[in-house]
Amino acid sequence: MLDYTTLRVIWWALLGTLLIGFAIMDGFDLGVAALLRVLTHDDDERRALLETVEPVWEGNQVWIILGAGSIFAAWPLLYAAAFSGFYFAILLVLLAFILRPVGFGFRNKLADPRWRNMWDWALTFSGTIPALIFGVAFGNLFLGVPFRYDETLRMTYEGGLSGLLRPFALLAGIVSLTMLLMHGAAYASMKADEIIAARAARLLAWLAPAYAATYALAGIWLAFGIRGYSITSVAVFDGPSNPLRKEVAIGGGWLADGPLGTWACVAGAVALIAALAVPLLARRTHHGRAFIASAIAIAGTILSAGFALFPFLLPSSLDPRSSLTVWDASSSRTTLGLMLIATLVFLPIVMAYTTWVYRVLRGRVSLAHVKESHGMY
Repeated sequence: MLDYTTLRVIWWALLGTLLIGFAIMDGFDLGVAALLRVLTHDDDERRALLETVEPVWEGNQVWIILGAGSIFAAWPLLYAAAFSGFYFAILLVLLAFILRPVGFGFRNKLADPRWRNMWDWALTFSGTIPALIFGVAFGNLFLGVPFRYDETLRMTYEGGLSGLLRPFALLAGIVSLTMLLMHGAAYASMKADEIIAARAARLLAWLAPAYAATYALAGIWLAFGIRGYSITSVAVFDGPSNPLRKEVAIGGGWLADGPLGTWACVAGAVALIAALAVPLLARRTHHGRAFIASAIAIAGTILSAGFALFPFLLPSSLDPRSSLTVWDASSSRTTLGLMLIATLVFLPIVMAYTTWVYRVLRGRVSLAHVKESHGMY
């Protein structure tokens, strides 16, 4: 079996992989839902746009289940602190996730325009709120979360939902929202009827620069306006998980002084270049390449955040020593090893099945098909 240090790094990388997978796969249907009333002009167009994501959104959410499950099993201290501290924020996300299948299921049950209009707004909410809250949560990681551990490792959290809405965190939320709106528009330009796709391609000319500008602003703010965390004691890479066995100082910069700060800057540059390429590719009708470029921008964004934070997973603003890191928040070596074996078996199956599904469902969803299959309803 691999040594404890290596397993911890592997599971840190796997956590990032699952987050990227969720943001790319579920991100485009969140973006499509958020843009539902922007990209369409009548009920037929809305049904056509929704049908681009209805067959796949449930499968896409497997990624967030995998991510939450991996946090629960591989990073139990992180799971307890994050899911307790972000309780009300997670509750809003769950509400949005509940509205989405209900909206898909009930929207077309009645032909009443008021009924369908209500569910259209519910679907818009279900796409916008998670995209915003995920970014706010990431922004708060760099600012520190108000929790601490006592000597028996009992956690105390001293914050609330309003405390998460700090300026930098809100900017990070806007970055996340514009990023997923860009991704949703890129998907719509590739998958929706030509009329809707043309609108999505034109919208990308605004969304991609908006994402790039807010992301660059957030990066500058992070580099020069937010103090970073650093471990000042000798780090124990293979010891038992106990966050109180280290000393942490606040000062310096996340990017300038972090061990992977250079890699964070490289990933950020890749994200910006890819994002700016999206509208150019869409304008030349290379819609598949535009979607891939959007996915690369998402991956670069998440990688830049992960590299900048490393080795921290959840910094504490109340007691820096209580901050959770890769070296002191994981499960046991045996647990990580057994889970890695299961992941190496089942993750390729999930990816192969997902690839097959998208291959079967390739092609655009046309307005003519929607009118023919739904008739008057």
